[in-house]
Amino acid sequence: MAELLLDSDIRLWVVLPIVIITFLIGIVRHHATILFSSSKKVELQQVTDSQAMIRARLLRENGKYLPKEAFLMRKNFFNNEETGFFKTQKRAAPVQNPMTDPSMMTDMLKGNLTNVLPMIVIGGWINWTFSGFVTTKVPFPLTLRFKPMLQRGVELQSLDASWVSSASWYFLNIFGLRSMYTLILGQDNQADQTKGMQEQMTGAAMAMPPDPKAAFKAEWEALEITDHQWVLKNVEEQLIASSQINPEPVFTKNKFE
Repeated sequence: MAELLLDSDIRLWVVLPIVIITFLIGIVRHHATILFSSSKKVELQQVTDSQAMIRARLLRENGKYLPKEAFLMRKNFFNNEETGFFKTQKRAAPVQNPMTDPSMMTDMLKGNLTNVLPMIVIGGWINWTFSGFVTTKVPFPLTLRFKPMLQRGVELQSLDASWVSSASWYFLNIFGLRSMYTLILGQDNQADQTKGMQEQMTGAAMAMPPDPKAAFKAEWEALEITDHQWVLKNVEEQLIASSQINPEPVFTKNKFE
């Protein structure tokens, strides 16, 4: 296969413009997100419930490191039939319907305007303006499975998979400029499009379930069937036995001899 030789004008009129446009769009997105962002109101009751669920889960997972009396005392706080937290706290399941909540609809619209819409518009414009260009080549060989990802818009079966097209170069810059955004805008910047997806995933993992009553019941059942198995039993004897050194004869020599 013959080696390609790229024109130097491609670097000036294709590669660098795509990098500059992607970077400037990230800067604009950062300030637009800050301008349109609204502070989310977090209720104290939701924080209390989520922290109680975390404490109960940690007790189930790490209760084996506590003495039996301490474990039973904490278990009684959550699962007592009369005064237990999961028995006395009554919560009504809130109705979380985005179609009936104006604030959620507004947040979804703002997220689409600042993240999804610019990516589609700029990506389509770059694909139309710089269509058919081969911009650069990765410094290591790749298999043919990487051709659809790195050579979008350039349909050549004979082209080596290491070459990168202009459209794929744009998407690589979206992920590759994150360090530049962090260096210029700081750690908590809104220029990175992938940050929003990560926050949604972590936020969904840490958020309280939509039905606190069902969550309390499930956690109560899980904690109720948990038995205490103290793993630190006889730990003193095991530590002393493992630290014992076989006595060996020690010879000393008189320094004056």
